[in-house]
This record gives sequence, C-alpha cells and structure tokens, in this order.
Amino acid sequence: MPTNTPSPNYSPTASLAPSRTPSPTATPEIRGRVMEQANCRYGPGAAYLYEWGLYPGNRVTVLARNPDGSWVYVDPWNYVGECWVRTSLLKILSGDVMDVGEFYGVLPFTELYKPPRAVSAERVGDEVTVMWSSVWMTEDDYRGYLIEAWLCVEGQLIFTPVSIDGTVIILHDEAGCQQPSSARIYTADKHGYTEWRLIHWPPNPGPAATFTPEP
Repeated sequence: MPTNTPSPNYSPTASLAPSRTPSPTATPEIRGRVMEQANCRYGPGAAYLYEWGLYPGNRVTVLARNPDGSWVYVDPWNYVGECWVRTSLLKILSGDVMDVGEFYGVLPFTELYKPPRAVSAERVGDEVTVMWSSVWMTEDDYRGYLIEAWLCVEGQLIFTPVSIDGTVIILHDEAGCQQPSSARIYTADKHGYTEWRLIHWPPNPGPAATFTPEP
C-alpha cells in the first residue's frame, strides 16, 4: 500500500502534471454506501473543486484517507475515476477506514491563468495574514484561490486546505510544533489549478522565555 501524505517541506516546481498520481491499492473489504447527497472532490476537503456527485444508495470502494480519516479517497461504482468524499456522509459496510493508507494525489492542472503574484505573509502573534495580487479570470472560469497550509494547532501540524474568494486571508498558527509551519497558494479556475507558489511563512517565535532567579 503506497502512502503519499502531504509534507510541510516543499520547493517550487515549474509545473504540475495534468493527470492524477496512480491510485493506491484498495483494501477490498472496506466499502461504503452514500447516506446523503455528497460532493466528491479533487482533494480531501470542502476547499477543493467539485469532481462528481454522489447520491444516497451509491456504493464506493474506499482506497485511502487523509491523516485523521475525516475524508476518504474512493472509487465510486457509478463513476470511472476516483475522488474525495467526507467520511461522515458514508455508511461503512465493512472494515475500518483507518486501515487504509494516507494519500494525496496531484490536482487537475490548468494553463489558462497565472499563479498568484506578490504573495506575502505577516504575523502578529498566532495570526498570520496572507496577501497576494489578484489574477484576472473570466467570470465563468473564476473559482478564486486555494491555500494548502500546514498549521500548528495544539502542538500538532495540521494540513489545512482553504478556498478563498478574495486576496487576503488570516490563518491561525500557534507555536509548539516540532516541524515548521508552511503554506502554498494556487489560482483556481473551473478546469483546475495553476502551479503553486510557496508562501514564505513568518516563523512563530513562541512564548518568551522567563527567567527565575536562583534562591
């Protein structure tokens, strides 16, 4: 079972391939049934573009999951391809979703527009404000921007995808994680995502050290 989890350490690349990475091997026993209408998406979160609709009674095979199992990468029986769906919208008929590996595929790539420019980030305490210049898109194509962030929350580095309709966002990022926080940003249109730009993340200095004199 290959595992391909998001990593907080990335260096910019020239482009991303338009196709997804190979699907992980399925565990045949882990299958589910859709309980209510659901959007199956290109990534593990509501921030990602819609790929396919799932409806009550549809069956899926669970192929992989995000780190906490709140989203699963599935092969719908009524659709040729794979996508991500919120686990709470499924009834797992056999097995445990935590038994499959973690996975992160390549997002659909578009060359119609440019990535965000003039990207900057400023920190005040635990609040990081990210800003960038808007990218012109037609009204029909416009889907805003996607930030994939790895944020420190209660001592854990949490993968946090966010969709933004605008050019400024404030993200909460605490001190106390062993790995540094980081983030990257894409332009999104209805066809997919541009290459990403690394956000130069301001370090969190953490709480000030206190000095206790010896008795």
